[in-house]
Amino acid sequence: MWTRALAKHRHFLRVTVRDLTDEQAGLRTTLSELCLGGLIKHVTAVERNWATFIVEGPSAFPEFESMTEERITEWGNEFQMQPGDTLVDVLAAYEVVAAKSDQLARELPDLNLSHPLPEAPWFEPGLRWTARRTLRHIMTETAQHSGHADIIREALDGAKSMG
Repeated sequence: MWTRALAKHRHFLRVTVRDLTDEQAGLRTTLSELCLGGLIKHVTAVERNWATFIVEGPSAFPEFESMTEERITEWGNEFQMQPGDTLVDVLAAYEVVAAKSDQLARELPDLNLSHPLPEAPWFEPGLRWTARRTLRHIMTETAQHSGHADIIREALDGAKSMG
């Protein structure tokens, strides 16, 4: 069931950028720093990192306390179209990550496999997530950012993901 929901949210996120140019995909249309291409880049990175977490555990993420200014800047760039980024390439990277995540979910022998969450201020210390919980998190993140994308697109040119 969650796989169908994730596929639906991925679809709506991709539909949100239909018929856009690379320049439009990089425009900020609200007070937020978010742009459509950047949102897709971010969702791609989030899904890749959480899928890696399912296999490798908390080592999939950098240690929060030791993040350098350079890494923080890199992370911020995930939310923006950078020089040389194209919407075609951003969408292709998203498709590759989504296919790998789907394959992982199909081939995992046990969705109850769990790992401790990485240490970070937004996670309760000692908390563990199963593969099932992590996959639900990917779905939730995708749905949330799909909604953000819909607002940004509507502010750009009035188009909506639905309707």
